[in-house]
Amino acid sequence: MSEGTGFHEEAKIVESLIFASMKKILVANRGEIALRIMRSAREMGIATVAVYSEADRSMPFVQYADEAVCIGPAPSSQSYLLIDKIIGAARQTGADAIHPGYGFLSENARFAQAVKDAGLIFIGPSASAIEMMGSKLAAKQAAQRFGVPMVPGTETPLRSLEEAREVVQKTGFPILIKASAGGGGKGMRVVNAPEELEEQIRLAKSEAMSAFGDDAVFIEKYVGSPRHIEIQVLGDQHGNYVYLFERECSIQRRHQKLIEEAPSSCLTPDIREAMGNCALDVARACQYYGAGTVEFLVDEKLAFYFLEMNTRLQVEHPVTEMITGLDLVKEQIRVARGEKLSFTQQDLKINGHAIELRVCAEDPANNFLPDTGTLTTYVRPQGYGVRVDDGYEQGMDIPIYYDPMIAKLIAWGANREEARERLLRAIAEYQVKGIRTTLPFGYWALQQPAFIEGAFDTNFIGKYFTPQSLDQRDPEAAKAAAILAVQVWQEQQRKIRQQPLNGQPKLWKNRKLLR
Repeated sequence: MSEGTGFHEEAKIVESLIFASMKKILVANRGEIALRIMRSAREMGIATVAVYSEADRSMPFVQYADEAVCIGPAPSSQSYLLIDKIIGAARQTGADAIHPGYGFLSENARFAQAVKDAGLIFIGPSASAIEMMGSKLAAKQAAQRFGVPMVPGTETPLRSLEEAREVVQKTGFPILIKASAGGGGKGMRVVNAPEELEEQIRLAKSEAMSAFGDDAVFIEKYVGSPRHIEIQVLGDQHGNYVYLFERECSIQRRHQKLIEEAPSSCLTPDIREAMGNCALDVARACQYYGAGTVEFLVDEKLAFYFLEMNTRLQVEHPVTEMITGLDLVKEQIRVARGEKLSFTQQDLKINGHAIELRVCAEDPANNFLPDTGTLTTYVRPQGYGVRVDDGYEQGMDIPIYYDPMIAKLIAWGANREEARERLLRAIAEYQVKGIRTTLPFGYWALQQPAFIEGAFDTNFIGKYFTPQSLDQRDPEAAKAAAILAVQVWQEQQRKIRQQPLNGQPKLWKNRKLLR
């Protein structure tokens, strides 16, 4: 960790006076992340405000908040993306600060600036940092000043087909065309041959304009079988930085992560330190503060290349919390209040291993298409080392308007194998009926030799997975599953028998915690 000088000195003096009085936070999000933020705020003695759409009126995060304000109809364009309504709700309820969560407006520089202009605290980085890192080209240019390794390619938006051909002569095929303002796989095209170049550039620019209102694209050398590894960074408003180690995010479909773990099984201590220091250089390049994530591609020889920086809390942040013992939301709040980090890089140690499965309302047997319906049965797994971050209860409908993720299932273990075995047990105990989910995929993936050995890359699904993979026809596997089901049932019956006759059932007591 280093001390910076001249780092918004005047702003710090003024802002620290404001930050110290943070008493109420409005959470500009929904579902599991809204609930997760509110719980940390409550532990810090800070009141919370939920904003919700008409479709979310009965959601647990709305019930949990101290106050709640309806901001519009179900479509996010008429509710969760309306800056004026969110700031209006903050003023109406007397909130001091706004936490954006992830998705929606979390990486919108205009929103961050509007919050500040309204005299409120934005629990996240500055608008200028969001804007710089929101442009992949600007982010690359900033990182290059610190010598951060880059994938070979263009440093400015592509101006013509002729320029593209000149670049490809240097990099060779395959290449990747990427939208400068992109994310989530939109505006990305792999080109394998010269005759494909013109058409794929046209398609990438069209998709980028449609998705982001900006058709700027650039070219990178395509790293064919990379691992996707990201570094969690944390900075305060006094120029202090730490990295909280890495997360392995290589198991993806359509550039969307499905399984994440920390730490990665492939990094050596020296490479981990080198990547961590590069991530801190990226943070310094935009005078970052708060929690952020620097993403890298890592090739088969463990050479790593800067990909982008996400200027928000990541979906997969729980695995980092499980191996460091830190609450990242609390750290975000402390930084936003103007506090210095209370620990140094030397204080941080990796403790055990954590693996997360995103439980999405998707059908893995049908190309992971989203599924909707009612959670007719919804029972969470429990036990030592198991964490469930979710935002639904049994009997609720899964709406069509939002991201299909309904929960994050995380398991911690003293080592990777213990975490893997514990997550398998938790998946087997997770009871979800009424919709199709990615639970069967997770159960399959965790048992694949490539996963067990830690020898996989971003092509894991393409290499190993077919819909037929979920059709359990192995007699020994079926026998083991049946034995496990009997054991789970017996344990549930034992708990029921132990419940006092004159008391509330334990399941109801657990449900009350969410209300």
